[in-house]
Amino acid sequence: MSADTSLAPAMERPAVLVWRRFRRHRLALASLALLILLATLALAAPLIERVLGLDAAAVNLFGRLAPPSPEHWLGTDELGRDLLLRLLYGARVSLFVGIVAALMAASIGAVLGVAAGYLGGRLDAVLMRLADGVISLPMLPLLIVLAAIDPAKLGLPDSVAQSEHLSLYRIVAIIALVGWTTTARLVRGATLSLKERAFVEAARAQGATAARIMFRHILPNALSPILVATTLSVGNVILLESVLSFLGLGIQPPVASWGAMLTGAQETLWQRPALALYPGLLIFLTVIAFNFLGDGLQDAFDPRAGRGAGRGTSRGVVRR
Repeated sequence: MSADTSLAPAMERPAVLVWRRFRRHRLALASLALLILLATLALAAPLIERVLGLDAAAVNLFGRLAPPSPEHWLGTDELGRDLLLRLLYGARVSLFVGIVAALMAASIGAVLGVAAGYLGGRLDAVLMRLADGVISLPMLPLLIVLAAIDPAKLGLPDSVAQSEHLSLYRIVAIIALVGWTTTARLVRGATLSLKERAFVEAARAQGATAARIMFRHILPNALSPILVATTLSVGNVILLESVLSFLGLGIQPPVASWGAMLTGAQETLWQRPALALYPGLLIFLTVIAFNFLGDGLQDAFDPRAGRGAGRGTSRGVVRR
């Protein structure tokens, strides 16, 4: 009984240590709470819509630019739509684009990075030169050019090309296809170190295939940098989506988007500055929260790489 009791903490020790180090990063902890709250409200947007008895997409030109009231808690926008509901539905879009695009980019980068690091040779050279080429391209102009391509000219059916959600999926795909480079380089570096470890040599001696070694033994041990890089990239993706939507090349109406809301608020900025203030503030808080969360995860998984931002402890930490 005593042996089993002593073994349990030992088995839980890595996860416990990571959680303890993460809790010391107060800004990361607060950011996690903020993101959970924002995601919960975004997911509950249809329920809130029914409770308020409103329609987020209903246009009411007679009630446009209305101030806050018991019916419209944050007022209405330039088309008379409820501002609070538009912000919540915009949060659904922004968080969906940020998280899904970041996960897709991380998946592509992880596969290419582990293949380049383990197999090496010409494959490594080609993939890394490809990554260098993508990194050297100016990201925002590249995304603007890709987002400006007319889907109808790509041979897509009219039902697909004219879908109101096509712009959403197109932005996710574009960002994923050009955002894999950071994860690929991180995973490649981790793979170069892990493939010389004893457990990899043992798997190779037992006749394990290269694919099994890469995806069963190496990749799970490289999840820490992948998780950190993915978390940090979510904020950048949300910012890029907001910029593209602000320029009219991202999420298209009537789908709600924080960037599109900023575009609609330009003409009424002096009449109702709140129309630009609320989506701009949410973009700022969300991007900053994901950056602090990624910083906290980096410190938790690798305390030697941490900068100690927001820690509530006086113990010494090895820093860069």
